[in-house]
Amino acid sequence: MAIALRTLDDGAWISVNDSRQVSVSDVWTLSRGVFCECEPAYVLLEGFFGTGVDGSVVVADAVGQCLECGTRDSIDRLPVGRIVDGEFKPYGPEGIQSTVDPGAGAVRQT
Repeated sequence: MAIALRTLDDGAWISVNDSRQVSVSDVWTLSRGVFCECEPAYVLLEGFFGTGVDGSVVVADAVGQCLECGTRDSIDRLPVGRIVDGEFKPYGPEGIQSTVDPGAGAVRQT
């Protein structure tokens, strides 16, 4: 089954099968070293600029800013959800996230 992914509203949303699913208005908790040296890093996402799927994991490329140290940078391959039985299941931004290694087929989470 094909899943349609795209960014909407100048990168404010990730659309899955023409339904807004993930917004940049959340603060994501990221493990140390993924974005900056804060442990954990509380990153306010400012915009998505790419989406993809690695196995069953939906990933996004985004820009954000750490609320602790002020670092502003991009995040490549941030897992934002997964596909289960053809349906999108979002990850909560409060969970400590890592990134997906390209081609690894698995998410590294701490």
